[in-house]
Amino acid sequence: MADLAPINDHITLDQLDVDPFPIYRRLRAESPVVRVTSVGRTLLTKAADTKYVKDNPELFSSDDPNTPMKRAFWAHTLMRKDGEAHKRERMAMAPAFAPKVITNEWMPRYAKIAEEYVARLPKGEVVDLFHILSGAYASRGLAILLGMEEASDEDMMEWSQALIEGAGNFGWRDAPFERADRANEGIHALLDRIRDRHRADPNPSAFSVMLNAEDPIPDEQIYSNIKIAIGGGINEPRDALNTTLYGLLTNPDQLEEVKRNDDWVKAFEEGVRWVAPISASSRLVTEDTEIGGFAIPKGDTVMTIQASSNRDEDVVKNGEVFDVYRDDCNHQSFGNGPHFCQGTHVARRAVGHIMLPALFDRFPNMTIPDTDAVIWRGFGFRGPIEIPVLLQ
Repeated sequence: MADLAPINDHITLDQLDVDPFPIYRRLRAESPVVRVTSVGRTLLTKAADTKYVKDNPELFSSDDPNTPMKRAFWAHTLMRKDGEAHKRERMAMAPAFAPKVITNEWMPRYAKIAEEYVARLPKGEVVDLFHILSGAYASRGLAILLGMEEASDEDMMEWSQALIEGAGNFGWRDAPFERADRANEGIHALLDRIRDRHRADPNPSAFSVMLNAEDPIPDEQIYSNIKIAIGGGINEPRDALNTTLYGLLTNPDQLEEVKRNDDWVKAFEEGVRWVAPISASSRLVTEDTEIGGFAIPKGDTVMTIQASSNRDEDVVKNGEVFDVYRDDCNHQSFGNGPHFCQGTHVARRAVGHIMLPALFDRFPNMTIPDTDAVIWRGFGFRGPIEIPVLLQ
């Protein structure tokens, strides 16, 4: 019988938050399946193992009873459901994410927002793009897509960050949950206020299509779906944009090639491979099994580390390096299997097709004056939280 995976009680949540990549590189080489005490889960750092888990939802359930997400979101969300229950709630929002709706309804709106938000940036100044552009752009576009235009950019950014921090509060500290509670209260109050508008005037937004469906899901699940979209739908394009900008601006030769070839989407894909916006996901083990030669008992919780698998030496050469023109841009940043990210195509178009070319068209000589001033954070969700750029 196989042994249990080794225990590591030295890795801290703070270390994973500040700079997890040296830790992941060491784990891939020495201990790719490891029980990390501070996280309370078995971490999987190799691409084959993370993909195997995501591709087998019967054996590795999304319904992790120990996740902080239920506490943070006031709901048992579709992210923690499998099978028909997951499919029903996911499909309830699907009309808002249909390819034709994205192309015809949302992308023209995103293009207009991008034009307005880039135009208001001050030329010749050093500006932190995290809030003023990246977060605001993702927030405004998502507010429109969800049907909650009444929410300000500041509301959307705060709600998203509060829910993300709550869902990733694996230390079960009080403060992140209290912040998430305030976000829940604000979101619920707004949705209560705008319900009648959407019932009276059905439209392609996610809230409207769920409310007006022939066989609607319960209100609690409609609200929880909206909150899931806010949690993931802002940080993912925001962090992908900031990460890709950092990669391009610190590799000027690649940037010039991207400009010449209009390879903005290719740059986006490398950005999300290099630093996965959603870096880790939990799964509950439903029966005794083995991964990487180690026994994984029923009831254990494994955590797939996409941030690590995207740099796995077995699938990517020089994975620690940002390289738009690599021929092995293999990544699992948008997941795989039934939980493949519903907003993938929106993020790819919003960032790759629209914002990156718009930004460099207006500021072709942008630079990062001090790379040490760029601050990266995040274990479960990761990206630059400060990215000061000289706009020129």
